[in-house]
Amino acid sequence: MKKLFKTVTVLALFMVLLSGMTAGKTEAASNTANQDLIIINEYYNKLAYYHNGYLEMVVPVATGKTWDKTPVGFYKVVNKIENRPYYTGKISGGDPRNPLGKRWLGLNVNGTPGNTYGIHGSNNENSIGKYVSQGCVRMHNADVEKPYDKVQVGTSVNITYSYRSFEELTKVYGYKFKGYNMEN
Repeated sequence: MKKLFKTVTVLALFMVLLSGMTAGKTEAASNTANQDLIIINEYYNKLAYYHNGYLEMVVPVATGKTWDKTPVGFYKVVNKIENRPYYTGKISGGDPRNPLGKRWLGLNVNGTPGNTYGIHGSNNENSIGKYVSQGCVRMHNADVEKPYDKVQVGTSVNITYSYRSFEELTKVYGYKFKGYNMEN
């Protein structure tokens, strides 16, 4: 009987946490003043960028080597840096050896101030589309440069692992999807 009680309690706690996460999904997307949204789906290793309700780009990305490296959740862009130095390797920004590429969108993952996790370019173009990073989301340099000027600090970033399409995910998150505005 004790074992059954523990199992039911754990299951109930899980359901409460899950429902709280679902409620946060809508809030995370709808609180962005400029109505921009970035969705990173680790299932497909793709990033979708929505600007003012319109899907502007879907591109391949590289994510964490293991499940826990790029945490699933709801985050915000908290800083933007052009040619960010790679402090760990003591490589200056703009240096072709810099693994962070030319643009950095810092995220507040796990309460960090935007200096640990980010969406950034890469000096290793062959890594894009794979599960290879230490936690950041890598993009082709040309791909991260396209939305960089439009993305504002405060933009919602939802990282998920889902078989659903990006359009389906916007509905789950309560985002007002208006259509497509993609360059060919």
